[in-house]
Amino acid sequence: MSVDFKLIGRRIKETRKSKGITQAELAELIGMSAPYICHIETATKQASLMALVLIANALNITVDTLLNGNQTSDLAEYRIDIVNLIDDCNSDERRFIYEMVVALKTSLRYNSWLQT
Repeated sequence: MSVDFKLIGRRIKETRKSKGITQAELAELIGMSAPYICHIETATKQASLMALVLIANALNITVDTLLNGNQTSDLAEYRIDIVNLIDDCNSDERRFIYEMVVALKTSLRYNSWLQT
């Protein structure tokens, strides 16, 4: 199994942007260069564990948030992504999304023969 550095980079970029922080500002917060942040976000370089800890601290998130989805037995896979998607929804929108997910899950399980 390999670590999905593209997924980690995408999470860093999305979180950084949602907090209104530029690559240069993040780099300054963690004592690294802006090009290095760019390389991590685009997965052209693999972030070290120390860099991930520094980035998570600077963005006020956990390292788990960045690594979510990299474990094969991760029961929480996509949980954070889903929460982030519905975070700005009102009650009616959340209920509609919930009902759509229930219907989709039922359909997927009922039509499992379609899955290959």
